[in-house]
Amino acid sequence: MQQQSKQQEWTKVHHRKKIVLIFVCVFFVMLFLMGRLVYLMVFGSSYYGDKAKDIHERERDIKAARGKLYDRNGVLLASNRTVCTISVIHSQIEEPERVIKELSKLLSIDEEQVRKRVEKYSSIERIRSNVDKETGDKIRELNLAGVKVDEDYKRYYPYGELASKVLGFTGGDNQGIVGLEVKYDDVLSGEPGKILTLTDAKGIELEGVGERRKEPINGKDLYLSLDYNIQMYATQAAKKVREQKSADSVEILAMNPSNGEIYAMVNVPEFDLNEPFVLTQDYESDTLKKQDALNAMWRNKCLNDTYEPGSTFKIITSAAALEEGVVSVDDHFFCPGYIVIEDRKIRCHKIAGHGSESFVQGLQNSCNPVFIDVGQRLGVDNYVKYFKQFGLMKLTGIDLPGEAGTIMHAKENMGPVELATVSFGQSFQITPIQLATTVSSIINGGIRVTPHLALRAVDADGTVVEDYSKKYEKNEKNRILSAETSRLLAGLLETVVSEGSGKNAYIEGYSIGGKTATSQTLPRSSNKYISSFIGFSPADNPQFLVLVIIHNPKGIYYGGTIAAPVARDIFKNFLPYLNLH
Repeated sequence: MQQQSKQQEWTKVHHRKKIVLIFVCVFFVMLFLMGRLVYLMVFGSSYYGDKAKDIHERERDIKAARGKLYDRNGVLLASNRTVCTISVIHSQIEEPERVIKELSKLLSIDEEQVRKRVEKYSSIERIRSNVDKETGDKIRELNLAGVKVDEDYKRYYPYGELASKVLGFTGGDNQGIVGLEVKYDDVLSGEPGKILTLTDAKGIELEGVGERRKEPINGKDLYLSLDYNIQMYATQAAKKVREQKSADSVEILAMNPSNGEIYAMVNVPEFDLNEPFVLTQDYESDTLKKQDALNAMWRNKCLNDTYEPGSTFKIITSAAALEEGVVSVDDHFFCPGYIVIEDRKIRCHKIAGHGSESFVQGLQNSCNPVFIDVGQRLGVDNYVKYFKQFGLMKLTGIDLPGEAGTIMHAKENMGPVELATVSFGQSFQITPIQLATTVSSIINGGIRVTPHLALRAVDADGTVVEDYSKKYEKNEKNRILSAETSRLLAGLLETVVSEGSGKNAYIEGYSIGGKTATSQTLPRSSNKYISSFIGFSPADNPQFLVLVIIHNPKGIYYGGTIAAPVARDIFKNFLPYLNLH
């Protein structure tokens, strides 16, 4: 009996302990849940509120209008056309078969492709972008539930091929791809806006609840140094000479040598900016992949490619020699038609030779033996020094992507033969923009300029938000040549046009300086040539410089015969236009 009583007592105590344990556990669970609830309601309210909002909100972009491109006189070179982006929201579609049929018909897309997007479970699915506005309006008028038609912008170039490799173009999302479009993408692109709509838990838009909009900020307009008239005329001139000479390609640069502003940059053949992914006949290839062929078509040879400048480089040799004092205008030379350097016989273009001639006559005659002699007087150390001093070993800093650098002999590898060939512009390579910039800097008073295209960025109110011209102003700290040598050489180059090899660029009543060139491309056995001419005016105060380069012309290929006349026509038309005499 006593044992039974003890057993009952033990059982009661055990049950009380279990009850206390359960109570304590429930208490702590309740305490945890209350703490968690407080945390969610107080500390996590913002996070979970945003999560809830994301579930009930549908967000669509509103594209910002890309800034326009204008020439220096306000001629529109790149603009925008209104297009539409067609999208579907799966949870809101009420008649899927009708949606598939109508979108397939109006957008000319296979029904199965449309079906995959319509039946895809996602917040929003894009069917097609860059749809013309007329088609977009037709789709909007059908009032199909779950189909969204948002207005967008597509880049439009009113002059098609004009300055195609300079302006560049944009991709499907209106982002810059090549040229100025990519260089100034941050200025032109603007900031997109948003459209926010509220939905229920099933993703269906709530009736009576309006859309919330964040308006886009349009991109800034960019004014360029390009002159539409000069660019157009130079392009026509390049096409004409290319056709006449069955040349591979032609480049023409026109710029202001006093401040580096580029008036025209021509690369013929060009391509249609409104169809930049369609290969032109000149670039269709059986050996290249399409992307490689497109890259070749988009290349701006004025700055992406290098070439041997030939006798136009004698301007730079002359500047270095005159500045260093190793030659004077009164020095005399003798040209027998060739010169032997080590074991190599280097000929003059005049096989019979020029005989006795002064330095000035050697420049006028573009005599290789004279300039080989001048190069020897300078020596390797001085040549390397002036290459650096003139800025030839650095990029010009032009505001376009992909500029190539100079390809030059290392100093330790520059022997007598290399020194001889460099002195008349062969066995090394530079870009056309580097040649034009260096010559500009030599004849403008001796101050290195930076070639550029951007003048100013302007907002929607017409306020100038960025004045790029200040960035490129001439600065005495960039002097590369004395003013005296600059004036002397500019005067000598005027005689090259009035009396020497550049006479086909001469225009009565105007003072034009310049230099011709005819260089043979590698390999020399291919018998392919580059004909070129660089000229400027007025000779005593250069304000307009033109460089013409013709690649692989057929028939007569001398620069003075075929390139100088192209420059003369440009000078004849645009010196009066620019009020230069």
